[in-house]
Amino acid sequence: MGFFSLQQELAMDLGTANTIIISDDKIVVNEPSVVALDRRTDKMIAVGGEAKMMYEKTNANIRTIRPLRDGVIADFSACEQMMRGMIRKVHTGHRLFSPSLRMVIGVPSGSTEVELRAVRDSAEHAGGRDVYLLFEPMAAAIGIGLDVEAPEGNMIVDIGGGTTEIAVISLGGIVTNNSIKIAGDDLTADIQDYMGRLHNVKVSERMAERIKIHVGSALTDLGDEGPDDYVVHGPNKITALPMEVPVCYQEIANCIDHTVARIEQAVLSALENTPPELYADIVKNGIWLTGGGALIRGLSTRLQSKIHIPFHIAEDPLLCVAKGAGVALNNIDRFSFLMR
Repeated sequence: MGFFSLQQELAMDLGTANTIIISDDKIVVNEPSVVALDRRTDKMIAVGGEAKMMYEKTNANIRTIRPLRDGVIADFSACEQMMRGMIRKVHTGHRLFSPSLRMVIGVPSGSTEVELRAVRDSAEHAGGRDVYLLFEPMAAAIGIGLDVEAPEGNMIVDIGGGTTEIAVISLGGIVTNNSIKIAGDDLTADIQDYMGRLHNVKVSERMAERIKIHVGSALTDLGDEGPDDYVVHGPNKITALPMEVPVCYQEIANCIDHTVARIEQAVLSALENTPPELYADIVKNGIWLTGGGALIRGLSTRLQSKIHIPFHIAEDPLLCVAKGAGVALNNIDRFSFLMR
């Protein structure tokens, strides 16, 4: 059936950590935002999960790249190749031709015109013929199921890999916006640094990520819900002899405390700039947490305790932006906030 389709519609969350693509209201790609290239020819060897397996394990002839840093494109050529590879995973059956692509792509709300142009150009070079951009907090709100066009204030805190997007939405627009380049990658870097300083063990970025997933916490006391210690294996920084270090969630809560506090402050800053009527709506409705950072244990409890407003973790927080972009794709003629 796909052979006769002259146009394909895709919604994409082009994230620093993961890229998610929705087609026909189904998630068809959910892979790490990594691409592996041949150093000699600059040709793509692998993309997504396969490239992530090579990350920090390559030889002199292969380089693995995360094309996005801090929510924006850091390597234009690698990003274009990664997007091509991801899109190819969607329409593997189209061998005789490439369908014309209509795309809606989620982008950080703090993006400059130059950064927006870079995303649009990458999408067009990867095969997009009709490209729309959508700010990630708006996409996340739609993905949660909120009525973004209602005369009511809703606040979204989307903690991704490279940026934390904080926005108050009302009447189909972003009223207050605070986009900071502090997010999941910073938490990972905190853990990597902590393991070297406190335990004298050298850990890779991937190992630090695994520690964050297994014992990451925003609170030092999770009660009965606290995870078991996670055993880390790595070389001693001085002797290079192998080490085995058990790490508990309380340690990680202390080591990421400073970064979490900066996210707290960014939320408070956005609330300070919120009009009183919308602020009252937010107090009543609560604040929604989305993105991978929403999964940090105890984060919603810590934020609620600090800010005195209920915090809700969205269902499938990792998928909210992609789902919202998918809804927007089906309502292109209706949603005036889509950017061309």
